[in-house]
Amino acid sequence: MGGEAYFRKIGRAWKRGYLLHGPPGTGKSSLIAAIAHFTGYDIYDLELTDVKNNSNLRKYLTAISNKAIVVIEDIDCSLDLKKRPGEEGEKKKKKDGGESDDDDDDDAEEDEKKSKVTLSGLLNFTDGLWSSTGSERILIFTTNHIDQLDPALIRSGRMDMHICLSYCAFPAFKVLARTHLDVEDHRLFPRIEELIGEVQVTPAEIAELLIQNRNHETPALESVIAALEAKKKAKLNSSQVD
Repeated sequence: MGGEAYFRKIGRAWKRGYLLHGPPGTGKSSLIAAIAHFTGYDIYDLELTDVKNNSNLRKYLTAISNKAIVVIEDIDCSLDLKKRPGEEGEKKKKKDGGESDDDDDDDAEEDEKKSKVTLSGLLNFTDGLWSSTGSERILIFTTNHIDQLDPALIRSGRMDMHICLSYCAFPAFKVLARTHLDVEDHRLFPRIEELIGEVQVTPAEIAELLIQNRNHETPALESVIAALEAKKKAKLNSSQVD
């Protein structure tokens, strides 16, 4: 049974949710672009800080076409969805006479500028009644800090799959070398394999080095080795200081 028929049978909107998490430069945005290219779906890049309130968020959702990818990047930075400890106490202190009226006016003006989208509104956006309209939609969140997200936002049923994109390992390096240099193997590969297992380097860093020397495979690989050795040296120096 095809995807659309299956979801119609079980009474659910035909949509999927994916959480891409990992350090900066590990390919989250590139993966989204690849998904869009493969599916041919339109991309809607939603900046939550520009959405005034939950009602506006609902309007955006109803305006999104079928066969669409809705992306919210760096969702941990998009909204302050958790109440900060002591926040209510600080506000009460100001109201009780601890601060001047000018400060209260400044706070009110600042609050006006902030998005009023709530966690509840965002949950409705992902899988509530709001999201029951339309079909063939993919919702993608990205974050560099999965531990800072509310568990309700990323639980099963909202985010169907969590995909960790981490630092570059040697198999990923070989793919990058084949892509940018058209090289399947090289005498410098063993040294790179050794170094890349000892330090943290992102695919974006490796790709940039290869692109700079894309017409000269040996200098390109030597530049990768130099960068990895520099990272290893910095790591050793840091451990000695600690």
